[in-house]
Amino acid sequence: MTSAPSARPTSPFVRPTTPATRPDLRGTFGMVGSTHWIATASAQAVLERGGNAFDAAVAGAFVLHVVEPHLNGPGGDMTGVFVTADEPAHPRVLVGQGPAPAAATIEHYRSEGLDLVPGSGALAAAVPGSVDAWLLLLRDHGTWDLGDVLAYAIGYARDGHPVLERVTGTLRTVAGLFRDHWPTSAAHWLPDGEVPAPGTIITNPEYADLLDAVVAAGAGGTDRATAIDLARAAWRERVGAAVEAFVATPHRHSDGGDHAGVITAADVTAFSASYEDATTVTFRGYTVAKTGAWGQGPALLATLKILEGFDDAALDPSTELGAHTVIEAQKLALADRDVWYGDPAADDVPLTYLLSEEYAAARRALITDAASHELRPGDVPGRATPPVPVLRTEYATSAPAGSLPGAPGSGAAAGVGEPTVPAPGVGEPTVPAPGVGEPTVPAPTTEPDSPEHTGATRGDTCHIDVVDRWGNMVSATPSGGWLQSSPTVPGLGFCLGTRLQMTWLDEASPSALTPGRRPRTTLTPTLVLRDGEPVIALGSPGGDQQDQWQLLFLLRVLVGGYTPQQAIDAPALHTTSFPGSFWPRTWTPGGAVVEDRLGDDVITALEGRGHVVTRAGDWALGRLSAVTRDPATGLLGAAANPRGAQGYAAGR
Repeated sequence: MTSAPSARPTSPFVRPTTPATRPDLRGTFGMVGSTHWIATASAQAVLERGGNAFDAAVAGAFVLHVVEPHLNGPGGDMTGVFVTADEPAHPRVLVGQGPAPAAATIEHYRSEGLDLVPGSGALAAAVPGSVDAWLLLLRDHGTWDLGDVLAYAIGYARDGHPVLERVTGTLRTVAGLFRDHWPTSAAHWLPDGEVPAPGTIITNPEYADLLDAVVAAGAGGTDRATAIDLARAAWRERVGAAVEAFVATPHRHSDGGDHAGVITAADVTAFSASYEDATTVTFRGYTVAKTGAWGQGPALLATLKILEGFDDAALDPSTELGAHTVIEAQKLALADRDVWYGDPAADDVPLTYLLSEEYAAARRALITDAASHELRPGDVPGRATPPVPVLRTEYATSAPAGSLPGAPGSGAAAGVGEPTVPAPGVGEPTVPAPGVGEPTVPAPTTEPDSPEHTGATRGDTCHIDVVDRWGNMVSATPSGGWLQSSPTVPGLGFCLGTRLQMTWLDEASPSALTPGRRPRTTLTPTLVLRDGEPVIALGSPGGDQQDQWQLLFLLRVLVGGYTPQQAIDAPALHTTSFPGSFWPRTWTPGGAVVEDRLGDDVITALEGRGHVVTRAGDWALGRLSAVTRDPATGLLGAAANPRGAQGYAAGR
């Protein structure tokens, strides 16, 4: 495979019908793709100054904390998958997903009158993991000193950057919540009590001061590694103390009630990011690398194994047959995700069997010409199948009007009695597609009236991919801690994440809320290898849709012969026929969301097969970026998503 292959004349896939929105970048020096042009430019600047892919990725990631605060933050989490030039055949996972705090017990949450972990507020916070993970990666695989890497983020936080229209749109939805219930957020994000206009230069001096202090803490180190470890310790100490003091005061959560958080300084200081070997399968001669079953990544691998048994012609998402086959395979893999995946002891998740050829064949046999409206997890020999999650098409709450974060009168999304969409700040934030206007709430993909179903591009997080001239390659998905997830913590300039909403208050579930265990995250970057060499790093924001959109890319590039940019631009689709990973965890049986560019004939045919289709607009789904490498020639490539008008690739 080359870094930007031309569509093969012999491919049975439909050829791209429109010109690419952007060129497939090609070069031999280094490439970056990310969800914000400033982060891409910062990472490329590091490469230009002699840094490697890991230096560049860390610099870009800290910039993302500053310039996309509605999509990620330092109080959130991240996962990455990477290879080094020294060990190109050995993909590794960077684990930046923190666990549940020690006091986050099912009993405590039930005692607060909850049947789900809230989608916003400190009770939803896992231990922050993102910053420690990035610093660990920099220590072990980067080459630059910490101060040089963080200089880009510190500069944008202290001196300012033009605020995105998407940020101001998010702020408009939560302004009432901030004023009425989260005063520290109002003080930080609403200067003079008003939402800043798009393009206004905004700053975050508290965060700049914190990063300066962290860099200074490492100044006494005798070498680079020691300096970074001292900085990591300083981060944990300062953040832990500030968080524990702040969350002790009850504040508004997405259920409409006021609760205190349970996270403590001890929880924060006890966390240390780590590495583990990637989980892999082979597909059409390629090796695809993902996280373990504490993330949703293996669901993509399971889908690929199911699809591998079909002819190429049945795998084209642009056709009726291909779209149907892909959607049905995804339903089966996601049903297993929701029943089997979680973070108990590794041997408690039968992942080897779930990714086996034998099991894939059995699952493949369940796919018929008609759309399934059932949640169909599979059985594992010798194991009792865990219970199916609660299946709701709506979620009712008794919270009075105005009490939900963002409710009418304070920004809410739904009316009194039975709001069926979550309020701003819960679930995963949305980035509207160009031309469809600002969404009023970041609603779940499972609700038919959610912004995504009216053309909004989900962007729960950020993404960054980097490849350098030496062959180092990294794909990473930072998320959580977005500005609308919980109140801003004084002295830090950011808030906590909400990843615990992905756990269940059900002791029988592998994803049960359990102190010290990681929530089964949706963050799922991807690395692809061929003959023991990395050839693609890719990823996308999008919560439950991240792997679904990446699957389309992989099929079109690896099987259909599309170039990366052609694959990113091609019409996207996904299923919503499973319980959402985010509050209020509803689903749409048989649901399929498609871009209108898929075509009336294909969409009508899918409806004829029984799919409950929602048209999302022409350019509404997916925010992928990717970098590529051809081991035979050293040719590098990059591509980025035009939807949402934020992502860019750069390189030479």
